[in-house]
Amino acid sequence: MVIGPLEELIAAARGEIEVDLLLTGGSVANLLSGEVHRADVAIHKGRIAGYDCSGARQTLELDGKIIAPGFIDSHVHIESSMVTVPEYARAVVPRGTTTVVTDPHEIANVWGEAGIRYMLESSRYVPLNVFVMLPTCVPATNLETAGAAMDAEALAGLMQEEGVLGLAEVMNYPGVIFRDPEVMKKLALAKGKRIDGHAPGLTGRDLSAYISAGIHSDHECTTIDEAREKLRSGMYIMLREGSAAKNLLDLLPLVTAKNARQFLFVSDDRHPADILREGHIDFMVRAAIKQGLDPIIALQIASLNAAQCFGLSDLGAIAPGYRADIAVLDELEQPHAVLVIKDGKVVAKDGELTVPLKAPVMAGHKAMQIGPLGLRSFKIMAEKGPARVIGVVPNQIITKTLQLSPKIQDGKVVSDVDRDILKIAVVERHKATGNVGLGLVQGFGLRSGALATSVAHDSHNIAVVGVADAEMLAAVLAVKQMGGGLVAVAEGKVLASLPLPVAGLLSEKCMRDVAKGIAECIDAAAELGCKLAAPFMTLSFLCLPVIPELKLTDRGLVDVREFRLVGMFGDKS
Repeated sequence: MVIGPLEELIAAARGEIEVDLLLTGGSVANLLSGEVHRADVAIHKGRIAGYDCSGARQTLELDGKIIAPGFIDSHVHIESSMVTVPEYARAVVPRGTTTVVTDPHEIANVWGEAGIRYMLESSRYVPLNVFVMLPTCVPATNLETAGAAMDAEALAGLMQEEGVLGLAEVMNYPGVIFRDPEVMKKLALAKGKRIDGHAPGLTGRDLSAYISAGIHSDHECTTIDEAREKLRSGMYIMLREGSAAKNLLDLLPLVTAKNARQFLFVSDDRHPADILREGHIDFMVRAAIKQGLDPIIALQIASLNAAQCFGLSDLGAIAPGYRADIAVLDELEQPHAVLVIKDGKVVAKDGELTVPLKAPVMAGHKAMQIGPLGLRSFKIMAEKGPARVIGVVPNQIITKTLQLSPKIQDGKVVSDVDRDILKIAVVERHKATGNVGLGLVQGFGLRSGALATSVAHDSHNIAVVGVADAEMLAAVLAVKQMGGGLVAVAEGKVLASLPLPVAGLLSEKCMRDVAKGIAECIDAAAELGCKLAAPFMTLSFLCLPVIPELKLTDRGLVDVREFRLVGMFGDKS
């Protein structure tokens, strides 16, 4: 009789054959029964066979440690880590994360379908399950120039790809509510698959309409009342602890034993230094437990809930038939992963990956297509009256709309260092259109030099802020020469830089090197007088025209509340 994988697993579970691995001496965090119980765990051919065995080829003594399912990040943009998928896996897997659900929204806005396929292919041979939700907003708005446009037809060609679970965050909630034909076509593609939401502040009948379209999660809740309404309407509430947006502690009081099944942990946008210093989903588990959440509930939110939400029926628990994706934890109250098992094999120990990573997929697409650029590109002619100025809100991605009188020299607007009103520009870098959006910003504190980045949400053109046109030009040209990245310049010379040659978003170096590069750029910005803790991240979000109030794209200033382009001194003609 031919014995296939299923027959062999059944035989292993019955003790008829020797299993591959036995974890002994530990206690199982059983997220299905809601208890911790003493049990050995038998693993065969990458799956859990049961709690005992007749014999094992290998035995690992766990000495009282906790056997838990690997953690799942339910919503992440891997590109925000600024490293390739293999290097991302190197950083998060040793922290107990064995599965991520990623929205390759950032790279799709640069390379379109090719960017999504690059991420999928990069995920094939890493010790991490990488599932993809297809981005629904490429471009994010019609108020900027992205590198690609993906309509329903383009998404349809990807929906059946291995690893694709559904549609990513639907940011265009007005398009849902008012039944925009193209949005309706995209929603129809899901056909029973998961659709993630993005609906900050949506309430009442509009929220009901949004959810009725098949959208059943949201990671943008910022208050208990907002999350409670969405929870009552059937949504999964994603507890986010990113680098810029943090709402885990604000929303945690809403979680109870009766409703905890509807909550998920997500990192969304978490930067290298935070992952390396604090952790990933494990950090959220510890933070939740520290605030008084039952450890078993915290672990359920970190794994089982996500698996059930996304239909990953063989993930999220330590039980017969489940994939042997396991985080062995040192303790239950403030857990750290000391051993990580992926598909039945040890892949990390004591915070370090123990298996080799294959060379990353090479990217062959150009990332810097800039039109003619010179000092005149940054010239702003003065007009009567006060100017609209972007007001930076420290530690937030929202901004204020300020009305301030700018400094004028020879009929032109110039940076005013004494009042911290600096020139800012967004240079289109995908199609060489020559577009340069110009504005003013208050809150950076630069006394000299300029900062520039090709990571500029969501279209990822080059954003630059500086005290003089020549410095701004030098910074943009430095980014172009690197093929993308972050740079700080002074007197036309580069003080610090971080090359991001993959789509102008990612480095092929390890996360520690990237974190070091970011730190050097931040230190250089501080030397130039910048008073922001995360100046490049702040700069990147000043280009996001879906977050209030005033933002800048390559097409000009955007009044986000009215969702239209406006002039610096009045309405845009």
